[in-house]
Amino acid sequence: MQEVVEKNAVQSFDKKQPIVGLILIALLFMFGMYVKSFNAVLPIQLAAGVLLGFVLSRARFGFAGGVKRIYVRGEGSLTKALLLMLVVTMFLFLGIQWFAAQNGAVPAFLASEGQAIIPGTQNVQFTNIAVILGGFMFGMGMILAGGCASGSLTDVGEGEGRAIVALLFFVLGSAPGEWARYAIDETSIGKIGLQMYLPQLFGFLGAFLISLLAVGIVYWIVVRYENKRKAEGTYMDPEGDWEDFEKPLADSEKAPFFSFQTYHKLFVERLSFRTGALLIAVICAFILITTGKAWGVTSAFAIWDVALLQSLGIKFSSPAFTSIVEKANGGLLQDGGTIRNIGLIVGGTVAFLLAGRMSFKFKLNKKDLLIFALGGLMMGFGARFAKGCNAGALYSAMSTFSVSGWVFLIAMTLGGLSALKIFAGKASTVPPIKNK
Repeated sequence: MQEVVEKNAVQSFDKKQPIVGLILIALLFMFGMYVKSFNAVLPIQLAAGVLLGFVLSRARFGFAGGVKRIYVRGEGSLTKALLLMLVVTMFLFLGIQWFAAQNGAVPAFLASEGQAIIPGTQNVQFTNIAVILGGFMFGMGMILAGGCASGSLTDVGEGEGRAIVALLFFVLGSAPGEWARYAIDETSIGKIGLQMYLPQLFGFLGAFLISLLAVGIVYWIVVRYENKRKAEGTYMDPEGDWEDFEKPLADSEKAPFFSFQTYHKLFVERLSFRTGALLIAVICAFILITTGKAWGVTSAFAIWDVALLQSLGIKFSSPAFTSIVEKANGGLLQDGGTIRNIGLIVGGTVAFLLAGRMSFKFKLNKKDLLIFALGGLMMGFGARFAKGCNAGALYSAMSTFSVSGWVFLIAMTLGGLSALKIFAGKASTVPPIKNK
């Protein structure tokens, strides 16, 4: 059986694609030099995006899968990896934020003009009903679309037609979400909530320990659910969905360094979820150190939406769009979030080209198109209504010790589970659940 797997891996490998991948890397370097003329930090944003896209693709890693995988397959390998990533990131952010605070920096929402800001505290959002409703809507949308914000970007880079449809409508739903959040924040209902940065109350070490306790509770829930599915006979092997070409080759450790086995190990074999989690945590710490802000995805989508609609003659006079219009008019290639998102897309493409597996998948029926479009709209509106997706409003917020991230997590999870239950077997992205 192993011989068949290895034979298929060799035969299915397209040797021309890695050459195209290397050319694309060279073009990326040239593009980085071009955007450097606008701002010296933009090449760093591009590099971070490419690395994120590469790792997300190589590890088949995604936030949406953290909810979908355990519900469908009954195993929490990805969910546990996401928790590991969160803990490592919190530890790294702890040091960065503590150092800044010791040198006089303050949380972003308390800073006056010209005052130093603790890196990442821009993600400490005011938590009101919009975060709950937006998170729930986003959770449903990511299941219908088959991926979250970062997942949609990397899937586009991998040639997924589904993701292209979802991303388009994701962007189109972003501006309405921005307007709705501004509108509700101006109401008495929108002013009910809290903006809590845990280190203010418990100190940095206390905030870290409380966050660890919360992660431990989630881990316990995951393990309990896994055991339940095992008892029911509906638990599936964590590596049961690996395709033949991405499985490890026999004796790859004993093979000469300059061999197909080594190349396969480095660029084709799937990375474990745990490895992906650790790499992403390091990359996100790099983003925080170099930019002063935590990783986010969907703020750029609102800028794209406004730029697109302005080109069609639509004007944005609401105060909700003041800063967004300024960034859109300033040029998309001067926006760090846009450059990083471009990097995410291209990083996915590079990963697939180097693995010799790049292809375009555009066979979509009308029902699927409708579902992907609906999922994209729900994600776009929900993300901007909640002031972030599962990168900015969840992962980065939780890593920077914001209570808003935990509220978004609960709302998003409930939304995702609702979509999985309601649409089970009714959409290509939501398979039926196997019973005992």
